[in-house]
Amino acid sequence: MRASLGSERPSNRVVTLGETMALVRTREIGSLRHVTELALGIGGAESNVAIGLQRLGIDAGWLGCVGDDALGERVARELRAEALDVRCVVDSAAPTGLMVKERSTSASTSVLYYRSGSAGSRLSPADIPSGWIEDAEVLHVSGITALVSESARACVSEAVDRARAAGVRISFDINYRSALADTDVAGSILRWLADRADFVFGGADEMQLVRPGLNASEAARAIAREGRREVILKRGAEGATVFIDDSVIEAPGFIVEAVDTVGAGDAFVAGYLSAMLDGLSVSERLQRANACGALLCMSYGDWEGSPRRADIERFRDAAADPVTR
Repeated sequence: MRASLGSERPSNRVVTLGETMALVRTREIGSLRHVTELALGIGGAESNVAIGLQRLGIDAGWLGCVGDDALGERVARELRAEALDVRCVVDSAAPTGLMVKERSTSASTSVLYYRSGSAGSRLSPADIPSGWIEDAEVLHVSGITALVSESARACVSEAVDRARAAGVRISFDINYRSALADTDVAGSILRWLADRADFVFGGADEMQLVRPGLNASEAARAIAREGRREVILKRGAEGATVFIDDSVIEAPGFIVEAVDTVGAGDAFVAGYLSAMLDGLSVSERLQRANACGALLCMSYGDWEGSPRRADIERFRDAAADPVTR
């Protein structure tokens, strides 16, 4: 049995869809074999982006499936508390997915996923509300949802087709996870999405997966030229580079004391898209995106440290040192 629950508003500037799971993380450094305290929260690439956008003043909506269980209620409650337009499908035949974050050392974080057969992986085209995509300005999707299951992939494809038909711009974060599919399977699916997007985000390895045989910059440039799209090559602490036609725009990152880097890429995407919707230049988009990613790294959690505009201004005023190129 499936039922749709939502805190709905007429329209959103950005909509996104995907699996958001319950998240358990260790409170102390050490292996799960030995730590004694855990913290419970939620996390998901697409909802992380949606929260980041909402905090930056861009109305955003999220669609996903959860189980008919306490963890599913936790997911829906947390996302509604962030003022998102939540279109939540409750699936009583499957549980809410779970991920576990472990800080085995002060310099490393690993994530374990328990999502096989989860409610979130059972997202389907029939779950997309009529007009929800067509009334937005941007649809944001990721490679995670496209690879998590066949029905979820069909849902992403349907969303992309509907967005293109309605003239809604498409943002795509490659976000490749090797645990979901090997490169031979993933490559063609991720290329299909990149070729239909207006904005493509990815790291060096991800760009090369989408355009094999090229180095990261060559691959990003090829993706941009072939579709007259913006391709954003994320370089972590070193900053990011945008390729548009034959133009290349770079911005350095920020030196910060990072405590948890998981979710930084999602905060970066939220910063970039929000700045684009604010009408800022590409250089200004990169500056905001880099600041958002850096701020996220300075606190625990996949999205809790995602900044508001005032946080970004304070961060800039503090004159964080740019990475020296």
